[in-house]
Amino acid sequence: MSKDYYNILGVDKGASPDDIKKAFRKKAHEFHPDKPHGDEAKFKEINEAYQVLGDANKRAQYDRFGSNFEQAQGAGGFNGFEGFRDFSGFAQGFNGQNGVEFDLNDLGDMFGGMFGFGGGGRSKRQSRGQDLEMTLTIEFEEAIFGLERELQLKRLKACDRCHGNGAEPGAKIETCSTCHGTGRVTRVQRTILGNIQTQTACSACRGEGKIPSKKCSKCDGLGVTKEVDKLSVKIPAGIDDGQTIRLTGQGEAGPHGAPAGDLYLRIRVVPSKKFTREGDNIISKIEITMVQAALGDKVPVLTVDGEVTLKIPDGTQSGKVFILRERGVPKLNGRGRGDHLVTVVVKTPTGLNRQQRKLLEELGL
Repeated sequence: MSKDYYNILGVDKGASPDDIKKAFRKKAHEFHPDKPHGDEAKFKEINEAYQVLGDANKRAQYDRFGSNFEQAQGAGGFNGFEGFRDFSGFAQGFNGQNGVEFDLNDLGDMFGGMFGFGGGGRSKRQSRGQDLEMTLTIEFEEAIFGLERELQLKRLKACDRCHGNGAEPGAKIETCSTCHGTGRVTRVQRTILGNIQTQTACSACRGEGKIPSKKCSKCDGLGVTKEVDKLSVKIPAGIDDGQTIRLTGQGEAGPHGAPAGDLYLRIRVVPSKKFTREGDNIISKIEITMVQAALGDKVPVLTVDGEVTLKIPDGTQSGKVFILRERGVPKLNGRGRGDHLVTVVVKTPTGLNRQQRKLLEELGL
């Protein structure tokens, strides 16, 4: 089935090349698999769309043949996401002449700098610790007023024996003899298209360029160990269900002393049986009698701050909403609080005896 590449990138058919490029960059950043809420399937689809619409010739064929375009591309070996990720499609085009060498890593660095993937981008991304994500369940009132909670999580931490450098205490840190300190090894492969030169991370030093004369006996030279750790976290007043708190540097430690990743704490708020929340406002209902509604009264109302007195004026109708100012949710990252909205429900009496019925009939209520 033919795909609507314009719709995938969110542009119209008359979009300029610059508009298509901008749309691709925005979508690529949004759905990149390395992001906490990325979508690899969507990212592949976006890359596929850009490879077609970003190329004038392919775009013209797509616009002309429509649903037949994919079949036409199949004969030419269109490789979608995988071809874009490792840049093999670009290499075939540039290495068409015998004897011409082309470094695939150059393209990786170029695209990696823009979007965080590719040869150079991959190396930088791996040097940082992994991000972690966990869910914290709290009560309705805790979300209103905030709290401090101690979390227990299992994560990679910097090795306390070698302090993250991977070397046994007292051992020397030496230049890797395999890559001569570059962190990468170069390989040249001869093909019918010519010599293709590639660079990969050095397996001896794991891309660091340095290697200890003796590895740490506790972490085996990795610089990190898996540990169960405790972390005290402050949850701000006014947090809402589904919101996420980012704790910078509280993810897993990076290898060989590299920076730690982040911890994303997703908040789940247990619904209240007494109140409903709408933004910064709190909603509740109270029942009053026909007499209270007709003559007026002072009634107790439960709020998150405790019980307060609400004055009911005479002639109040069922469904009337009273506003208790500044009795709602504290405004997150702001000043003041929302309001508490109280809906009055006039309760109609049932099971009246003869005398009660007669009195109501006499009153004409």
